[in-house]
Amino acid sequence: MNSQELKMNFKEVYQADPDVLYFSPGRVNLLGEHTDYNGGYVFPCAISLGTWGAIRKRDDRQLKFFSGNFKKEGIITGDLDHLEYNPEAKWTNYAKGIIHYFEQNGYRIDAGMDIYIWGNLPQGGSGLSSSASIEMLFCGMIEELFGYKLDDLKAIKMGVDTENKYLGLNSGILDQFIIRKGKKDHAILLNTADLNYEYVPVDLGDNALVIMNTNKPRALVDSKYNERVKECNEALTVFQKDMKINSLSEVTEADLIKHMSELDSRHLQRVRHIVFENQCCLLGKEALDNDNLQEFGRIQNASHVSLQYDYEVSGVELDTLVHAAWKQPGVLGARMCGAGFGGSGIALISKDKVNEFEKNVGKIYEEKIGYAPRFYTVEIVDGAHRLREED
Repeated sequence: MNSQELKMNFKEVYQADPDVLYFSPGRVNLLGEHTDYNGGYVFPCAISLGTWGAIRKRDDRQLKFFSGNFKKEGIITGDLDHLEYNPEAKWTNYAKGIIHYFEQNGYRIDAGMDIYIWGNLPQGGSGLSSSASIEMLFCGMIEELFGYKLDDLKAIKMGVDTENKYLGLNSGILDQFIIRKGKKDHAILLNTADLNYEYVPVDLGDNALVIMNTNKPRALVDSKYNERVKECNEALTVFQKDMKINSLSEVTEADLIKHMSELDSRHLQRVRHIVFENQCCLLGKEALDNDNLQEFGRIQNASHVSLQYDYEVSGVELDTLVHAAWKQPGVLGARMCGAGFGGSGIALISKDKVNEFEKNVGKIYEEKIGYAPRFYTVEIVDGAHRLREED
């Protein structure tokens, strides 16, 4: 969607021009899965799928929301005096949560808003962070509309608080961080323990990033995501008996060997994945620094194996997609991405093989699973930003 389409759609709903046009991308992890809430490394990038928004100040305290994706719902109304979470308010809770935390942080929101959004991120738990995309969209739009300039980390924290405290999901900081701070043609190597980060150039050359969506609905709050968080916390206590550490990502291979006999098989698997996945992120950066996409793809493959067998978060749908992808010509690497339990995978593949890849993998998947996946070729783009009229 371009700026003119966005402006036109807003005007069609509200019979007025918007004050601000905005875009917030989705994100995908090139490497680094389930390490964020364990204080480890993540290696994400912002992608060209995302959420577009237009917003206008009102002269009262009413909030009016309209989604181009759910036109039949019409305009959903609310007001600034009732920002409490309401499950019947659906997606507008993301906006209300952000507004709530603006005010909690001392930023006065003294006027209502007319809001229009539209997105092309797959819904139903795609693993591409549609919720964080919406949160950072609203955060950016409100900043622009009311003339505030938030420190990036403060804005990111508002999104995380909306996830954790307002919506009740035990997620880490990864999604909001990359969506806010993404950079075109770069990934970010982020240490979630201290939030030190580094932009890493990603030169795909004649290759493309293809998202493979299982089309399996997944609700993170109701999935085994929180169970994995609990298991990691349980395993951490074993190491803390004689180590002064705050997270599993501080555990080295030597530490794991030393304490291996104290862990049952399930907790051993979880720790082994965290130790391995952190190494994958560091090795992946080294491969990109050396312009070695072949090696980077092999590391992606290895990451999926760990997620499948040690962390056990992939499932038959993602495993079918990824294992089929590995067998296709032109594929350098493929892995699941996001929390798992459905959602999406990602493949690094030669551009001239994309059509053949989608046909072959789609056929294998549909024959085994019973319904078709969806594929999206994406670019690595800048983080959330205001749109110009010419965009």
